[in-house]
Amino acid sequence: MSRIGKNAVHIPSGVTVTITGDLITVKGKLGETSATVNNLVKVTIDGQDVHVSPANDTREARMMWGTGRALVAKLVKGATEGYTKSLDMVGVGYKAAMQGNDLVLNLGYSHEIRLSPPAGIKIATPKPTEIVVTGIDSQQVGQVAAQIRSYRKPEPYKGKGVMYQGEKILRKEGKKK
Repeated sequence: MSRIGKNAVHIPSGVTVTITGDLITVKGKLGETSATVNNLVKVTIDGQDVHVSPANDTREARMMWGTGRALVAKLVKGATEGYTKSLDMVGVGYKAAMQGNDLVLNLGYSHEIRLSPPAGIKIATPKPTEIVVTGIDSQQVGQVAAQIRSYRKPEPYKGKGVMYQGEKILRKEGKKK
């Protein structure tokens, strides 16, 4: 029995959840998001709760039970609160700025890097060395943050680069004589 799957997902006030076949659509104050749930699970709405249960008693259905419930919970959280990833830049001359809708990064290369965020993603730079990525879809927010980090990954000797806020970099010792 799935410990995660048997818990119901509470629908906050101001949020509407609609189910059409395998497609679940959630509308909230931040926008609308949808996802397809595996047909091995059955999703039902009971008042202010969404219940997920296995469609049959096979092993695969029981495996997808908790996954389906977690997917519904992420949709509801995204429509009400949204998701945020923060990145810090460490290094001499490393800075970020918004020019219109584009993010402009100076990361020690001979050229600046421009990134145009996809639809549904907002990027802000509260400080020149801090980037905040927000959006309704957790996968898309993580993908954009990972793309920004990949332009200059943190290096282990001086700790310079673009890193997630709170990320610990395992430092190495330099050469010895």
